[in-house]
Amino acid sequence: MQDEYRTVARAGAHETEINRSRFLCALAPAATEQEAQAFVAAVRKEHADASHNCWAYVIGADAAVQKASDDGEPGGTAGVPMLQMLLRRDMRYVVAVVTRYYGGVKLGAGGLIRAYGGAVGEALDDLGTLTRRRFRLATVTVDHQRAGKLQNDLRTAGRAVRDVRYAEAVTIEVGLPEADVDAFRSWLADATAGSAGFELGGEAYGDA
Repeated sequence: MQDEYRTVARAGAHETEINRSRFLCALAPAATEQEAQAFVAAVRKEHADASHNCWAYVIGADAAVQKASDDGEPGGTAGVPMLQMLLRRDMRYVVAVVTRYYGGVKLGAGGLIRAYGGAVGEALDDLGTLTRRRFRLATVTVDHQRAGKLQNDLRTAGRAVRDVRYAEAVTIEVGLPEADVDAFRSWLADATAGSAGFELGGEAYGDA
């Protein structure tokens, strides 16, 4: 499993013009292949009058799903360079659609490859990226008297408090890098005089 991956910071679009052709690159985060396909469909609908709506997406922290389409451009000149740009930038859980409005000047295969790959690269630069790191979920259970101070201590220590639930006891969900689990367990015992419960859960990704 990857320790971290990068994804696009937000959905958005960036336009560039090359030899009178307009290249509009729309980017969005996509948690699943279905989300990526829905985004492609929405952009195609919005730009139904365009010459081409080429797309590429990478799903999975380990890039398990990689798909691309040239949408009528010569084979290998659009979708693949878009996909290669996403992979070169270590992008995951992301979908890109480059809409081309033909401007009357043929670009040739090399020109198309540069244009489509470049449009994705420029859009990534424009919209920005986020790094997400893998961590273990841990559940800390503590009594109400200690809960407030412990939450402050956790935040002061830079720990990612993901959820707090109040019942008979207070349950605090924390995200921990794998390497920090043992040190955190010791810190928690010291901070609560051994009174807090600690349970290790599954893995997730969060903002670095």
